[in-house]
Amino acid sequence: MFALTASVKSLAAEDNVGNLQRIGNGNPVIGKEKSRENRCQECHGEDGHSSDAKIPNHAGQFAGYLIKQLNNFQTGARHHEIMNIMAEGLSQEDMADIAAYFASQKIMQGEAGADKPLARDLFMKGDQARGLLPCVSCHGENGKGRRVDNVFYPVIGGQRAIYLRSQLVNWKLGNRKNSPDGVMNKFVASLTDDEINALAEYISGL
Repeated sequence: MFALTASVKSLAAEDNVGNLQRIGNGNPVIGKEKSRENRCQECHGEDGHSSDAKIPNHAGQFAGYLIKQLNNFQTGARHHEIMNIMAEGLSQEDMADIAAYFASQKIMQGEAGADKPLARDLFMKGDQARGLLPCVSCHGENGKGRRVDNVFYPVIGGQRAIYLRSQLVNWKLGNRKNSPDGVMNKFVASLTDDEINALAEYISGL
């Protein structure tokens, strides 16, 4: 209990969007137990850092974003052979508590690697010729996420590169379609494979 309380206090100190906004209305203490009982920690890690490069980190992710994804898995708006099953029996209270627990963990941080000017420019400036908004306009400084009105744009900075690449490819192929107003499908549509790879590597290092 003390460790989790300390974690929440630490998050509040470093989080410029506000601790309560990131954690939401769930109970992170209860959520820790629920995330263990529902086997979330087996894949996403006790501290929200996954044990497999193909599985996303959840540490410090917006609870509101995690809840949306769980609802989308539950309704079939987002497809994943494991997550559709895992979300099936969760109540809204369960989702809020589990999401609050992962949101209360220290926000994921990447280890900066080699500079990637192409990816950095796309992230910071976009590409006006192709009508591409910069990633930072939605995902915030260093990709640490933003809330705009009731829309949560997720933390992507420090996320696993392999996972980021797989999702960008899924957006491009239309296998995933659950972003607000289809913004991600529109953004990725004109990206080349090299740009997708570079963005995944760059963002994972933020």
